[in-house]
Amino acid sequence: MAVTTETLALPGGRFQLLRAGGAASPRPLVIVLHGFPDHPPTFVPVIEALAAAGHDVVAPWLRGYAPSEPRGPFHVERLAADVLELADALGRDRFCLLGHDWGAVITYATCALAPERVRAAVTMAVPHPLAFVRSLTRSLQLWRSWYMLFFQLPGAPAIARARDLALIDRLWRRWSPGYTLPAADRAALHACLAASWPAPIEYYRAQVRPLREAAARFAPEAPARQPLVTPLCHLQGADDGCVAPAAGAGQERWFAGPFTSEVVSRAGHFLQLEAPERVVAQALAWFGEHAPA
Repeated sequence: MAVTTETLALPGGRFQLLRAGGAASPRPLVIVLHGFPDHPPTFVPVIEALAAAGHDVVAPWLRGYAPSEPRGPFHVERLAADVLELADALGRDRFCLLGHDWGAVITYATCALAPERVRAAVTMAVPHPLAFVRSLTRSLQLWRSWYMLFFQLPGAPAIARARDLALIDRLWRRWSPGYTLPAADRAALHACLAASWPAPIEYYRAQVRPLREAAARFAPEAPARQPLVTPLCHLQGADDGCVAPAAGAGQERWFAGPFTSEVVSRAGHFLQLEAPERVVAQALAWFGEHAPA
C-alpha cells in the first residue's frame, strides 16, 4: 500500500502528514501519532499494514516538528485540539488513535477531552499519565526520566542539540538497547529534529509552565482525572529503557471502558520499529473488536 505525503491547513496551522489507504471508499480512519525524539517515517511499516487491512491511515508531523506548524503553544490541550482539527479537515467525525510516547500522551488527552469522537485507541510506551506521575515517587522511574528535569534548565536546548544531536542518539541507544536505527533513517530523523529545534523539548517545558495551569490539569474536576471510557489497549516494551513496565502498575483504575495492557517481550521503547508485526496485530484485533468497520 503506497504511502503519500499531504499538507493540510488546519485552524491551528499547516500540518504535513503521511497517508495510506485513502478516502476513496469509506475506510475507517486511524490517526497515528509519533513521539519524541521521532517522526512519522519510522511508522511506515505499521502505516502500510494498517492500510492494507482496510484503514485510511494518516500520520502527521506533530506541532513543532518540521515541516508541520512550527509555533506553539505546546501544552497537551492544544496538541489534542490539533488531532480533532485534523479529523475535521479529513471530514471524519469519529476515528481511532495509535499513539507512541508523546503521541500516547496526546491520545490519552484526546480521549479525555472528546471521548465521543475516539472509537478506540492503542498507546505505546507510556501508560496512563496519572499512573506514570505516581510511579515517579514509587519506583526508579524518576531516575529513568532524568531528561525531563534536564529539559527544564535554561541551557538545555543548546546542550541537547550539541555535537550533532549526540544526546538524542544517546537516548535512542538507552531506550531501545537491542535496536540500532539504520544510518539513512538516523540522518532523516536528525534533519527533522535539527529543523524543528527547540520545539521538540518545549513539549516538556509547556506542561509545567505556567505553574497554576499545570496544577489545574490534576485538579479533581479536571478531564485528565476522570476515568477514560474509550476502549484502550496499552503496549509496553519489556526492555524499554525510558519507561519501565512497572510505571503502569495500577493504571486500570483510570479506565471506565474496555482496557488491556500487554508487555511486549524482547522490545524496547520504539515498538513500531522493534516489534511492528506485534503492534499491527494487536491494533487490528483491538480496532476490529471495539471499532468494527
